[in-house]
Amino acid sequence: MKETTDWELFESDTFELLAELPARSVDAVVSDPPYGIGFRGEAWDSRDIRAMPGGVELSEGEAFERWTQRWASECLRVLKPGGYIVAFGAPRTFHRLAAGIEDAGFELRDQLAWLYGSGVPKARLHQGRSSALKPGHEPILLARAPLAGTLGGNEATWGTGRLGIDEARLPGDSATGKGRWPCNVTLTHPDGCLPARCARGCPVFLLDRSRPRSRPSRFFYCPKPSMAEREAGCESLPASVIGIYGKGTSKPRRNIHPTVKPVALMAWLIQLACPPGGLVLDPFAGSGSTGVAALAQQRRFVGIERDAGYARIARARLTRAAAEASEGSRVAA
Repeated sequence: MKETTDWELFESDTFELLAELPARSVDAVVSDPPYGIGFRGEAWDSRDIRAMPGGVELSEGEAFERWTQRWASECLRVLKPGGYIVAFGAPRTFHRLAAGIEDAGFELRDQLAWLYGSGVPKARLHQGRSSALKPGHEPILLARAPLAGTLGGNEATWGTGRLGIDEARLPGDSATGKGRWPCNVTLTHPDGCLPARCARGCPVFLLDRSRPRSRPSRFFYCPKPSMAEREAGCESLPASVIGIYGKGTSKPRRNIHPTVKPVALMAWLIQLACPPGGLVLDPFAGSGSTGVAALAQQRRFVGIERDAGYARIARARLTRAAAEASEGSRVAA
């Protein structure tokens, strides 16, 4: 990694590339790794996890936990002492994610809940009964690498150990006048919400329904990514129709990654976990949302993505984000 480079994206297997990164070189790890739930039958979320050494002899849950421990151990090596790891998970495998990251040597600090109202049930209804609930949230793990000495000494030496509270504060009334202290719940309006009226089942309305609309929310809010956000920078890439859970999209897309996270949500997590000007690592970069958010927050970024198609999309989005960040800095100067 070059100190003067704002971003780098490696098209490689994460286990191979992580082993080549220098120790204690990264300020924060922010990632949306595979969940180990067999998503759409994709090999990267099922068979490849079981293909690890000894994985076929374990249950699916045990294999996912062991696989998580492997990549988290490498992340611990490249993180500076006191550096944070932020990792998304699925409700039914989150305990395995947390155990794997803890077994790698991290200290578990918190569990954040990203609440949304637009999840799709994964099982059919039969005579009023089903085998699954409609999803409404994703858990996010917050863990920290062991400190080198005291918290104050660690931060003085490495710049890590504490969260960026002031940078991630929520707008609103508070005793300090700085905005509300960030909490471990984030909200997303579902499709169908309007500025003056929320759709039925909206978590923003249900949790904040007693709050006058003129007052700011007590929770961090961000929308699901729009088509414009997903496609920014991808204008020259070919478009195609993808299917999720057996259903095709309504129109062709250039960013065909099935689980794109909101840039605003990733930016808020980066503000919390990574010191200003620091280096963010995403070992499962996908279509590059973590990197786009990092550049927008004046952090450097290094990502790893083994899928050539997703890596091409990520490079296009990162190139656009880097140009926008550079233009923003020039205007501010």
